[in-house]
Amino acid sequence: MKALVAYFSATGATAKAAKALAKAVGADLYEIKPAVPYTSEDLDWKNKHSRSSVEMNDKHSRPALQDTDAPVAGYDVIFLGFPVWWYVAPTILNTFLEAYDFTGKTIVLFATSGGSGLGKSAQGLRASAPGAKIVDGRMLNGRLNEEELKSWAFGLHL
Repeated sequence: MKALVAYFSATGATAKAAKALAKAVGADLYEIKPAVPYTSEDLDWKNKHSRSSVEMNDKHSRPALQDTDAPVAGYDVIFLGFPVWWYVAPTILNTFLEAYDFTGKTIVLFATSGGSGLGKSAQGLRASAPGAKIVDGRMLNGRLNEEELKSWAFGLHL
């Protein structure tokens, strides 16, 4: 499987999971970076005026990317990782998907969260990647066993 692990990480938890997954399956790694990095104040979900709260309350929000250099064209399978915000993927994932052509590609979602699952993440991302097959993967919280990750990824039969 020639795969790319692309991820957005606000606090480092998703970066850790993405690196473990990439190592386990021998995939390349790409970090999705916002043009303006998120501060801890931006991520305060208890403050309805914080940047992340405002973005997540606006389904049309598309935070700018630092670059559009992801090498997605060379891969058929993209593992797409993110922290779960408000039971869905952060809107910067929509920005990322809309910046490239994913036609014919399979996108497998994985996420990290303090307590929720993938929720309606796939549903919220499908319109941003027409022509791609987006599938729910799994939560990758806590300690990640390389053999378990490999077994899960190759068990998808992609």
